[in-house]
Amino acid sequence: MNFKITVLSGDGVGPEVMAEGLKVLAAVGSKYGHNFKLENELIGGVAIDRTGSALPAETLKSCKKADAVMLAAVGDPRFDDPKLPVHPEDGLLALRKGLGLFANLRPVKVFDELVNASTLKPEVLKGTDFIFVRELTGGVYFGKPKKEWMTPKGRKATDSMTYSEQEIERIVRVGFELARARKKRLVSADKANVLKSSRLWRQVAIEVSRDYPYVALTHALVDACAMQLIRPPTAFDVIVTENLFGDILSDEAAQLAGSMGMLPSASLAGIPVSGQPTFGLYEPIHGSAPTIAGRDIANPVATILSVAMMLRYSMGLETEALTIEHSVDKILKQGYRTDDIMASGNTRVGTRKMGDLIAAEV
Repeated sequence: MNFKITVLSGDGVGPEVMAEGLKVLAAVGSKYGHNFKLENELIGGVAIDRTGSALPAETLKSCKKADAVMLAAVGDPRFDDPKLPVHPEDGLLALRKGLGLFANLRPVKVFDELVNASTLKPEVLKGTDFIFVRELTGGVYFGKPKKEWMTPKGRKATDSMTYSEQEIERIVRVGFELARARKKRLVSADKANVLKSSRLWRQVAIEVSRDYPYVALTHALVDACAMQLIRPPTAFDVIVTENLFGDILSDEAAQLAGSMGMLPSASLAGIPVSGQPTFGLYEPIHGSAPTIAGRDIANPVATILSVAMMLRYSMGLETEALTIEHSVDKILKQGYRTDDIMASGNTRVGTRKMGDLIAAEV
C-alpha cells in the first residue's frame, strides 16, 4: 500500500527523534510491503528563522494533502520573550486548528520493565494502562474574548472558556468509541461544581452515553481526578476532558511511566470508529528539550510509538502497529535504556542506537 506522510521535525531534539521514528517506519514498510512517501516541511522556531512564520503556508498545504502528519517537537528559548510577535508554539496551535484536529489521544502505559522508573511505588503503578482523550481546538486556548488591557487600577487580562454542545458531543463520542473497544469504562473530567461550560459538558456526556449503554460512564471533578491519577491509576481506562484540563492532567500522568520520552500521542480530525482510518497528526508528548539537542541522549521511544499510533488510526494497519509496540517491549525487556529511564543493571544506549535496536527487532 502507498501512503503520503508530511514530516515536521521541528526544533531541538526533534530532528534526532524523528530520524529514529522514520527508521522504524522504513523497517515496517520493508517487512510488510508498504511504500511511505515522505515530504519534509518546516514548523516552529526553525520555520520562523527561515520564513518569519511559525507555520508557513506551504507546510499547511502539504499537511492537508497527506494521509497523516508526523511531528517531533517545537520550541526554542530564543523566542521565550512574550513580547515577541511570533513564537514557535503558535505554529502548533495554528496547525491543530487548520487541520481540524479536535481529538488528542494520549495513551499512558507503564511497562513492567519501567515500573521502578517513576517516583511512585511499583505496587501502585503495576498494570497501569489507560488513555486520555483531550479536546484540542476549543476551550480557553481558543475562546473569545482573549485580551489584556489597562484600567485606572492597573492591568487586567481575560481568557474565555467557551464550548458548544457540538464540540463536546464529538469529543465525548471519541471517548466512548475507544472505551467500548477497551475495558468499557469512561471517566469524564470536568469542573461542573463551578463552571457553566463544565455543566454543559456533563449534560452532553450523559446524553451521548445513551448511545453506549454497554460503557460505564462516571463523572469526576478535575481536581479529584488529578488526585486519583497518582493514587490508584489502574482504576482508569479512558478519560475524556476539555482542552486545558487535559493538557494539565496528561502531563501529570506522563510521570507514571517514568519519563515523557516514553509517551506518544495522536491528534485526530475524526472519530475512530471500528478501525476506520481517520486523518491525524502524531507526535511525542515531550518538548524540544534544547539543552540536550545534538547529544544523542534523547529518548526516541515516544516518537516510535507515535508511528505505531499513526499506522493504527490513520492507515488501518493494526498488525504493523502491534509489531512496533511489541518490538519496543522486547528491547526494554532486554535491558536497553536511554538516559531518562536508565537504572542500575541496564545497558545505556543513545538515541540512534535505541532506534537501531527497535528497527532491527521489527
